[in-house]
Amino acid sequence: MPPSNQLAAPPEASPVLTAWEIPGLVHGFCGRIGGVSTGAFATFNLAEWVGDEADAVAENWRRWNARYPHLRVARLAQVHGKTVHPIDLAHDSKRREGDGMVTASAGIALGIFTADCVPILMVDAERRVAGALHAGWRGALAGIAGEGVRAMTGLGARTAAIRAALGPSIGSCCFEVDAALAADFATRVPGASTHTRAGKPGKAYLDLRAIIRDQLAREGLEFASIASLGPCTRCANDAYFSRRGNGGATSGLQMSFIGFAR
Repeated sequence: MPPSNQLAAPPEASPVLTAWEIPGLVHGFCGRIGGVSTGAFATFNLAEWVGDEADAVAENWRRWNARYPHLRVARLAQVHGKTVHPIDLAHDSKRREGDGMVTASAGIALGIFTADCVPILMVDAERRVAGALHAGWRGALAGIAGEGVRAMTGLGARTAAIRAALGPSIGSCCFEVDAALAADFATRVPGASTHTRAGKPGKAYLDLRAIIRDQLAREGLEFASIASLGPCTRCANDAYFSRRGNGGATSGLQMSFIGFAR
């Protein structure tokens, strides 16, 4: 029996993928199953700003809060850039514009929302500093991975001690882009060409998670400390929201989160 202050996940709920077992750390990559939203937002959409029914989103949040009590979730107005905000206990519910957050305060969960872009969770377990980043191709080109690492060290983390996990996101099997964009990556991001393969004329495929993994390693993270979890979101569109899987139309968003409990 679960504790009385927790809600048992529905039997059909997607497992929350986790990367580490660290005392006090609460983190995970949510899937799309286990909520009450319908249509393009079915079923565990936690984003109020995508057009879903307010009552459905509120119920989904009630379920999340029941499973992870005593955590305040900080969220962003994500813009595909590289701004990373430090978050502390004075944080209000305002969604600041940016694509990353870091914190050294217990009781806060940093929430990142995606539907093909790469969610990045990071932690220095000893210094108890956590970070969460939203990295699409624009953010990867802008260098959000490095900005996130520097923001964590600004709160006292040690680069060599930071562990990172890249969550479910579109894979190289499905991330087809214009050949010109692939060439831009090859020019601006060292090593990106090794994670590119030719597509049909005028197109190419990028392995965005591999590109970001290399960026994190170049910032000083140990390569073995960078994990890649979960499937391609487009291939697994039944378990994860995917804009490409939805034909480019609006869809729900899954949340990835990290923080230290009090």
